[in-house]
Amino acid sequence: MADVHSKEQRRFNMQQIKGKHTKPEMLLRKYLHAQGFRYKLHDNTLPGKPDLVLPKYKTVIFIHGCFWHGHENCKYFTIPKTRTQWWTEKINKNIANDVKVMKLLKKDGWKMITTWECGLKPAKFDKTLSSLLKKL
Repeated sequence: MADVHSKEQRRFNMQQIKGKHTKPEMLLRKYLHAQGFRYKLHDNTLPGKPDLVLPKYKTVIFIHGCFWHGHENCKYFTIPKTRTQWWTEKINKNIANDVKVMKLLKKDGWKMITTWECGLKPAKFDKTLSSLLKKL
């Protein structure tokens, strides 16, 4: 199946995908700050550069995009129909890297919380945040 966009348009679309300061990340940051939590952003001294680091609680929070990190049984995670093998390998590498980072952080004594993009959608937002606060 051919792509519906030209190569130039597809390239432009892919370049617009951000890795930091995404909408789900900003929502969670605003909520935590309003609750009185203070955090560091994208601490590159830690493995995997966690999205949020709460040093007081020795906790890191990862905000994973459902597509990029292969969220199982999620409607936002589907392998594209073009270049399927390439995308499968790419996402599997991301998942393997996530596991490696989690092991390193655990070894260093950090607690980890992973929040998925779909959990920060309006329908699940309150439930996700209340369960997140219980983990802190």
